[in-house]
Amino acid sequence: MVMLIVGLGNPGDQYIKTRHNAGFLFIDELVSGSNISMSYASKFKADVARFKLNGVDIHVLKPQTFMNKSGSSVGAYAKYYDIPVEQILIAHDELDLPSGDVKLKRAGGHGGHNGLRDIINHLASKDFYRVRLGIGHPGDKSQVSDYVLSRASRHEEKNLLEAVSKSLGVMSDVVQGEYQKAMQALHAS
Repeated sequence: MVMLIVGLGNPGDQYIKTRHNAGFLFIDELVSGSNISMSYASKFKADVARFKLNGVDIHVLKPQTFMNKSGSSVGAYAKYYDIPVEQILIAHDELDLPSGDVKLKRAGGHGGHNGLRDIINHLASKDFYRVRLGIGHPGDKSQVSDYVLSRASRHEEKNLLEAVSKSLGVMSDVVQGEYQKAMQALHAS
């Protein structure tokens, strides 16, 4: 079962619509349309919320550090609430997937993603779940930083919203521990 759902992004208005904030978009959509509101918790340097999803008590976290320092928020929160690494899900932008693709996976490396790298360092483990939200690749490694920190085209934004919607469609299975069912549903669509 997943107890902690984390969305990665950068704080500040200038980053709201950037590709790198796909994880924040995921969390915003997860809590939208409900009476759930995120509030800032200074001890975790993050926006946080708790609610029930399919009867499971879920913690939601949006680190308000910059992306490459996300691990301090995630690590502190997981330690404080005694949440095992295997019960953490991280939603993040993924360069290695085409715009609009989404994959659910457990464990693995950071793939050059600085937010994941910092989380792995702070948790001393890479055994958490990930919702990988495809943003495509600019084509050359030297363009990655500008690419992820720039705004997506309208077409890409639409694709990303569809990917987020698809992934949210399997969250009830994920929080229940039905990972295979969730992966099959997500990866078949």
